[in-house]
Amino acid sequence: MQANEDAPQAAPRGASPDDPPGIEETLRGLRDDGQAGLEAASDAAKALRILVAADISLARSAFGRTLAFTGIAIAFGASSWLLLMAAMVAAMQVAGLSWMLALLVAAALSIGATAAAGYAAMRYFEHTRLKATRRQLARLGIGELADFMPDAGGVQSSAAAADEVAKAEAQAGAPAKKGLGIDVTPP
Repeated sequence: MQANEDAPQAAPRGASPDDPPGIEETLRGLRDDGQAGLEAASDAAKALRILVAADISLARSAFGRTLAFTGIAIAFGASSWLLLMAAMVAAMQVAGLSWMLALLVAAALSIGATAAAGYAAMRYFEHTRLKATRRQLARLGIGELADFMPDAGGVQSSAAAADEVAKAEAQAGAPAKKGLGIDVTPP
């Protein structure tokens, strides 16, 4: 006959079942829990490393294809723009305008489109400066703006501190410098 596995274990001599576990059992449990936590953290780190490696591999592949299709799009876009301008010049010529005036109208339209696209590109390029991230890193004491920003626990906002730095630079007439004398890029 098998012993019932669910039966309560016999308590050591002189101990009642309500007594707390001994120091040895507690330390053994802490060790086991610590090892299990370390193994779980190790497994999570391995999984994250595999995920990042796969993601970078996918991004590398997608980047090459993106460049190829972007080149194709630029080629066809440029050729269609040239054909559109040629058709517009021909239509203006048929309508009675001189060649010179028709070409000037087409050139003015192209210059206007170029200026609008350049302005939009400059506006969107400002987003590449990671202003908010740089301000938050500065609050943590990281980066070129760390000396100018309030501490992470402070009540002053990073944007307000950045405005104060800009005002101080305007009054001094020179931008703030990093440790090597290089200008600090404003956030």
